[in-house]
This record gives sequence, structure tokens and C-alpha cells, in this order.
Amino acid sequence: MSSADYDALVAAIAQRYANSAGMVEASLRRYQPFDLLRSYTAEELEPYDALCDRYLRAVEMAIRYFRTVERARLALNSESYRDLLGNATKWRLVADVDLWFRMRDLRNRIAHDYLPEHLLRIYEAISSEFGPELLRLRDLVTAPGVGK
Repeated sequence: MSSADYDALVAAIAQRYANSAGMVEASLRRYQPFDLLRSYTAEELEPYDALCDRYLRAVEMAIRYFRTVERARLALNSESYRDLLGNATKWRLVADVDLWFRMRDLRNRIAHDYLPEHLLRIYEAISSEFGPELLRLRDLVTAPGVGK
């Protein structure tokens, strides 16, 4: 694969990531804190489900973006997630490796946690810490000549 091919691939995955992070942003704009004492209807829970689903997809796309950049720059794939994040840190795509580990852990837990108190923690984490990190990365990868 030529350098131009890799550049096009990185630009395409950056755009796909930006689109998925934009969906997270749309959910965050409408986010209302979850009330453990309230009995929600299925329709009222839909925005929370959308937030989780969009978060999950954005994290997946971010990881795919990191892997694509790594492949373009190093012509290899890391053997571990930690190594991948280490490389993303060198390229200033990731500022806090531990944050990204927690983000991936939350992504893994979303499919399994249905207890209201767990859902509350999930929604709070996405709205307060993890969602803004996804938007920071989106702004970085869409800036002209940066993060590519």
C-alpha cells in the first residue's frame, strides 16, 4: 500500500469516527440526568439507550482509528491494547491512557449492566468524562493536518 493509500484510509476512518462522535454529541445535548427513583417508560428510556449505543460505537471507531493510524505510521499492529494506546499517546491522540482503559471497560459493561444503579453510573460516566473525551478526539482528528 502506498503512502497516499494510507493517507486516504486514515482520512476515511477519521471521518467515520467524527460522524460517530457527532452522534454522541447529539445525545449529550439532550441528556437529562437519570433519576433512580423514577419509573421510566420504554419510550422515556430510548434517549439513554441511544446514548449508550452511540458511545459504544464511537469507542469502537476510535480504536479502529488508532489501529489505522498505527498501521499507516508503523506498518504493524500492536499486540496489546496498552501498546496501541501507548502509540496513540506518542502521537498526541490520547492524553490519558487510564481514561481510555476505563472507557473501554465501560463499553464492555454496557451490554451486561441493567440494574438501575449501574445504569446511573454508566450514564453519568458518559455524560461527564467519557463523552467529552470522544469529542476532544473528534475535534483533533478533524483539524486540518493534525492527528493523521
